[in-house]
Amino acid sequence: MSNYEYQVVAAPRKGKSGKGVKGGPAKFANAISGLMNEMAAEGWDYLRADTLPCEERQGLTSKTVKYHSMLVFRRAVADEVVLEEEPLALEHHEDEETPERDETPEDAPESKERETEDPDAEEPTAEDPDIEEPETEFKSKSLGGVTRDEV
Repeated sequence: MSNYEYQVVAAPRKGKSGKGVKGGPAKFANAISGLMNEMAAEGWDYLRADTLPCEERQGLTSKTVKYHSMLVFRRAVADEVVLEEEPLALEHHEDEETPERDETPEDAPESKERETEDPDAEEPTAEDPDIEEPETEFKSKSLGGVTRDEV
């Protein structure tokens, strides 16, 4: 069964002049054939022309119905074949030896951090000169029984 995708394009309202094209109907036919050739180059087949109503705003509060001529094109879509893949089962033979591993692999980021840290190093404290504490003064202000700190 073939599946199609559709594309709807507004039909040209004005004719298009070209070499050897004279008169209004010929210019209009030239505009339509140019559009149809462009769509065909992209793989679209002409299906039909429709005139469809469209409600449009006119002014601030009123609406009117206008009719638009539309050209409908379609092209076949390749059917997607969905194959269900079965997960590959890892076969383990009892006669084969598997290498034992640590619980954390060597290339894990946590294990690298552990290797680079000095086990004898102490955690930095607030007294450490490398850590700066913000210098702020707090002033207490009494507001009728409620104390509020100001920065």
